[in-house]
Amino acid sequence: LIMSPAMWKWTCLVSHLLLSTTVSPLSRQQPLHPKRPYITFTGDQAEGNFNHLVVDERTGHIYLGAVNRIYKLSSDLKVLVTHQTGPDEDNPKCYPPRIVQTCNEPLTPTNNINKMLLIDYKENRLIACGSLYQGICKLLRLDDLFKLGEPFHKKEHYLSGVNDSGSVFGVIVSYSNMDDKLFIATAVDGKPEYFPTISSRKLTKNSEADGMFAYVFHDEFVASMIKIPSDTFTIIPDFDIYYIYGFSSGNFVYFLTLQPEMISPPGSTTKEQVYTSKLVRLCKEDTAFNSYVEVPIGCEKNGVEYRLLQAAYLSKAGAILARSLGVGPEDDILFTVFSKGQKRKMKSLDESALCIFVLKKINDRIKDRLQSCYRGEGTLDLAWLKVKDIPCSSALLTIDDNFCGLDMNAPLGVSSMVRGLPIFTEDGDRMTSVIAYVYKNHSLAFVGTKSGKLKK
Repeated sequence: LIMSPAMWKWTCLVSHLLLSTTVSPLSRQQPLHPKRPYITFTGDQAEGNFNHLVVDERTGHIYLGAVNRIYKLSSDLKVLVTHQTGPDEDNPKCYPPRIVQTCNEPLTPTNNINKMLLIDYKENRLIACGSLYQGICKLLRLDDLFKLGEPFHKKEHYLSGVNDSGSVFGVIVSYSNMDDKLFIATAVDGKPEYFPTISSRKLTKNSEADGMFAYVFHDEFVASMIKIPSDTFTIIPDFDIYYIYGFSSGNFVYFLTLQPEMISPPGSTTKEQVYTSKLVRLCKEDTAFNSYVEVPIGCEKNGVEYRLLQAAYLSKAGAILARSLGVGPEDDILFTVFSKGQKRKMKSLDESALCIFVLKKINDRIKDRLQSCYRGEGTLDLAWLKVKDIPCSSALLTIDDNFCGLDMNAPLGVSSMVRGLPIFTEDGDRMTSVIAYVYKNHSLAFVGTKSGKLKK
């Protein structure tokens, strides 16, 4: 069978979604069947769930992050190589980890849950980060999963203390003439003094270099990171920022998040905790993170609010959708899945909506907010800052589409929500994942559901 590049990409995308939504650790490998037109892969049943999956867009090889294992599969789900990542002696209360200094907590055999899996195409390696030792990462050669490096000498080598497999998201920014950067975002699980919620790290060419995963910039006062103030936890004790998706586009890196905040319902004198979905934007070249802006996003249809972000995927508009949206066919479009309401993060309602956002329109809203703040209007309006009524400072400067901030008026929040365009709703079987693709000028979306269904 000979495939064109477009067909090969299509196959990889569908493989990605099918694995993400229909493969369980207890499934058995089966031949193709007319009533079940997909193949499955079974890992070691004793190891538990699969956590993450990436597809090499050049070869179609699939890399699967599991508990204590990394698998390399062929495009038809045959095992090519495995790499063991755990278990090992550890205790999640050891910080710094015992491999840096002695820990008084008892050490026990601990599973290594894969928390992030990224392909570094430039250096032909896989970045596999796990839950052992407060979020240590291995660098594995793509060809045979040989361990090229495992940095663990410095504080910044420990990227996340959260053991949830869906708590970390990374975006690689690649350069032709210098080392790449890794923007990494993580829930901090009540330990903001140890872990920044977002930071940018060095991806050195040498996988064993001492500077691997070091902050892109760090001095006594400024660093390439955003930390949640510890005072925030006195207002919302279980506060955290949960990262659902991330990507780069143009001069910016974006993360889509879910985070709690306290609001006063209409007519009530008391506050209640709800969850708000927000898009976070940073300039790729901003080493001081002065460009940090976040804007609430959501969706509404027939008077029903969909505010709990479940999944997202960046695609292009395509000619036909672009015409209806008034944008160009190569404009970036965010396909997003929200569930109904905004009060239950862990137990989302089954009612859900597939919505699209034009990225340019979100950026225009951010630019408007930056311009008004630098005119001295309003406050920084960031809910997770304890002192959220810090006034904007006036400055005479031109703010264009690529403005990257100054050491003032940052970090900045946008108060008004950007609403997506609802294109499909599901009331009984909550949508949980989405990918999208342009085929012959048409935009196609594939959605996975709570029960394991695939919708096209």
